[in-house]
Amino acid sequence: MPYFISLPAVLFIIGCLLIAYYVFKNFSGQEEDAGYLFDKRFSIVIAAKNEQLLIADLIKSLAKINYPAEKLEILIVDDNSTDCTYQSALKTAEAYFNIKILRADKKKLPGKKGALDYAISNACGEYIMITDADCIPEKEWVKNYSAKFSEGYDLLFGIAPFIAGGNIINKISCFENLRSSLITFAAAGMGIPYSASARNFAFQKSSFLRLNGYFNTLDALGGDDDLLLREALKKKLKIGTVAFNGTKVFSFTKKNLNDYLKQKSRHTKTSFHYLPFHQVLLASWHLVSLFFLFSPLLSAINPLFLSLFFIKISADLLLVLIFQRKFGYGFNPLQIIYLQIFYELFLILNFFNALFRKDNWD
Repeated sequence: MPYFISLPAVLFIIGCLLIAYYVFKNFSGQEEDAGYLFDKRFSIVIAAKNEQLLIADLIKSLAKINYPAEKLEILIVDDNSTDCTYQSALKTAEAYFNIKILRADKKKLPGKKGALDYAISNACGEYIMITDADCIPEKEWVKNYSAKFSEGYDLLFGIAPFIAGGNIINKISCFENLRSSLITFAAAGMGIPYSASARNFAFQKSSFLRLNGYFNTLDALGGDDDLLLREALKKKLKIGTVAFNGTKVFSFTKKNLNDYLKQKSRHTKTSFHYLPFHQVLLASWHLVSLFFLFSPLLSAINPLFLSLFFIKISADLLLVLIFQRKFGYGFNPLQIIYLQIFYELFLILNFFNALFRKDNWD
């Protein structure tokens, strides 16, 4: 095989093997439930904006978490909703002494970060857990984070799968979430974390204050998770992952293409503010993947270019089949093949969409 084909093929395979190794390393020792550790005080913080239809279900699901209520405070902060989010949350929370509903009318920072910052400043827990208003955490969520924090971590993040549905936007979102999770968990295993899901994210409050909260993350509208990780990495704080059973946080995908593109625009814009090392690493990986995807177009020059496409599809298929259950998914082989192609194409679409779309916190 010619050098200009064999070298990228070898490098791509090595990259896939590294991802597989470090994802496996993350899950090693976390296959079962962590056990009973109820010694820490936690505050769960949720920023909600126009979530009237979902907020009651969120509160009821949080109330079912397996952790002593006297050591678990739940703070829901309404961020200037134009619907009845605040009233609905207040009414539902009446049945639970440890759930407080706040209004972010005195927040110091813009957007979602301001609402979160306001709630964290009012939190009593020594450990802060973040999720979103449309999420459903598993019952052992807090307990397993307590076990992991006992190992001395400053920041932790876990698995945040989307709930599978029927339409194509849902399938693309679920698959994109899975592929992103593989890379983010691998990066964390390598000691170079760059991204996490704010739906399943936690930190010591003292570590958050050491980072000056969100004040150093205002270079993007989003990034209350990723840019906080960036600052933590600069300060050499201890960052890890939580993969115990019972620690996933599920949420719903966007229902249509426009809402999906709005969400991805904010996420992609955040990546423009990653550390240069992460930007180069991710750009290199995705550019190589796209080159392999489009390699059949070069088959007129040399038919062996086709082999790059089949190497990529085969490696992607194996990675997903091996690890998807751990991340809460169950795609069949045919779905993996066509969704992998959609995933790569949407990387291009989301990049240019982020360049030109104006975002806001809604």
